[in-house]
Amino acid sequence: MSKVRVYQLAKELGMSSKELINKLAELDITVTNHMSALEEETADILKELYEVKREDTNEKTENKKKTNKKGSKNKKTKEASKIEEKEHDQEAIMIPETIVVQEFANKIGKSVSEIITKLIGLGVFASANQNIDYDVAASIALDFGMAVQKEEEKEEDEFGIEEIPDRPEDLKERPPVITVMGHVDHGKTSLLDAIRNTNVTSREAGGITQHIGASEVEVNGKRIVFLDTPGHEAFTSMRARGASITDIAILVVAADDGVMPQTKEAISHAKAAGVPIIVALNKIDRPNANPDRVKQELSENGVLIEEWGGDTICVPVSALKGEGIDNLLEMILLVAEMQELKANPNKLASGTVIEAKLDKSRGPVATILVQNGTLKVGDSIVAGAVYGRIRAMVNDKGNNIKKAGPATAVEILGLSDVPEAGDRFNAVKEDKLARQIVEKRRAKIREESLNATAKVSLEDLFKHIQEGEVKELNIIVKADVQGSVEAVKQSLMKLSNEEVKVKVIHGGVGTITESDIMLASASNAIVIGFNVRPSSTVSSLAKREDVDLRTYRIIYEAIADVEAAMKGMLEPEYKEVVLGRVEIRATFKVPGVGTIGGAYVLEGKVTRNAKVRLIRDGIVIFEGAISSLKRFKDDVKEVATGYECGIGLENYNDIKEGDIVEPYIIEEIKRA
Repeated sequence: MSKVRVYQLAKELGMSSKELINKLAELDITVTNHMSALEEETADILKELYEVKREDTNEKTENKKKTNKKGSKNKKTKEASKIEEKEHDQEAIMIPETIVVQEFANKIGKSVSEIITKLIGLGVFASANQNIDYDVAASIALDFGMAVQKEEEKEEDEFGIEEIPDRPEDLKERPPVITVMGHVDHGKTSLLDAIRNTNVTSREAGGITQHIGASEVEVNGKRIVFLDTPGHEAFTSMRARGASITDIAILVVAADDGVMPQTKEAISHAKAAGVPIIVALNKIDRPNANPDRVKQELSENGVLIEEWGGDTICVPVSALKGEGIDNLLEMILLVAEMQELKANPNKLASGTVIEAKLDKSRGPVATILVQNGTLKVGDSIVAGAVYGRIRAMVNDKGNNIKKAGPATAVEILGLSDVPEAGDRFNAVKEDKLARQIVEKRRAKIREESLNATAKVSLEDLFKHIQEGEVKELNIIVKADVQGSVEAVKQSLMKLSNEEVKVKVIHGGVGTITESDIMLASASNAIVIGFNVRPSSTVSSLAKREDVDLRTYRIIYEAIADVEAAMKGMLEPEYKEVVLGRVEIRATFKVPGVGTIGGAYVLEGKVTRNAKVRLIRDGIVIFEGAISSLKRFKDDVKEVATGYECGIGLENYNDIKEGDIVEPYIIEEIKRA
């Protein structure tokens, strides 16, 4: 007997695959996904059932109309009581979180001198132009026999931008936005090229280009948008700013290589963003390809494919020979159909900035992805703390266009400055309004930079737990070997209790990277390094992003610190201060002394009494003291940046060219 695919039957019945799967579940017919096959007899029964149910629905609609008429009187009564409540609320004077004394006096109809007298009585000394908080203002208003109410603070996007919810009938289907991720040399670029070639030669439509950081292809009359931005960037730096631009992640894994460190990293980023994954099993044409081993490794990293009872689609492809490309594109459309991606094209546009740069001849240029509404040339827009009026729009093929609908990437000209990648943009009704919004946003950014609150760190973890701000403690673990990663992960996860759950969102082998810091920043996580050291660039990035980065040599110290922090007993009395970085450029064997490193101070300084650690390829090889520090033949106390020196390590001779010596001191912290 012939079979019918779920998605084919869904099309015949005029519904989505998701709706049909739900209907099958109601009838106790279990299917794993939209590609599952049904008996033709079952399909016929479903067609009959669906027709009957559609007739029932029409009858219910008529009954509802009758019921609505009866309930209209009750509705009117409720609306009248709501109006009365609103009128009652209007009697109270609305006061913000902080208010200037002069403005407060005007609001309650009293003189400034009267207000200041009351303030002095409360022990608050403020002039007419200074701020007082809501509690103080409420207390004074009460003295004058007036009721006040706290004014709700507006969110940033409410500064003049009218966010009207879309009506279901206005929403129309939009193309999916795809990001391709995976390990180096697993064929990400080759796969994009293969999609382009297949698509253009067979259908003569669409195309992929590196022109604006995004590209489009057309399959069976439907568009698919591919982001050419680096995969991890689309999930970290953009998600850190609250932008969600990717609908589906394509994870490219080489069938002859398997799951590698960057593959694991890509999985962590996609899962943290809550984005569905489609695995493209590339290089299946290779003689040493082993798809089953790759599937096993994927399941060990939390990606269980459909064949093995999971919900992740896996498509075997060969980017080199163009095999499986059509199947991959069809799967993308099916997953997109399950997500029911919709947008309203008949409204002012909104979306996300993908890339931005300052062009010498054209000025500020931004590549944006329109996610909702339609953007037109001449529209005034606000992108983060930048505004402008669109002078020109260029599409992915390099052509000037007049308008761009949902899920369209375009390059725009006419902004006042260069926005940040990941900033939200909104089209507004007029230029004047755009300027006002940007002024308010810039003022808020200045205020936030002055009153910046640090991200979760071990020192203040207990305070956050008590205030109910932290329910989950996210941790990223990096270590020198896989065994250590697993040991640290398991030990930390055992620390979970009723108040806070410890969650290791990513674990990997090797030095701490910029990608780890960006993931930590986006997920409000703490980075723990075991027997590894970050580079100065990574340390600087961690400081800029307010990420708590900690390194340990002993596993029990890491566990004890996290446990003590969760109990509120962490009392760091000492702090490690890295003095600089010294590169070994030559080695000399001195009889009776050992190996001496001919070194160059890259940054900071090195002092004779400092402790040091020897780092090779990001891994700590040795930790100890300096036995000798010389400039030419003279012993010196310290050597500064840009100078050469000879350095010897106490009881250690395995020094090699290219090693990094990191001098540090332990500083006592005076606690308040």
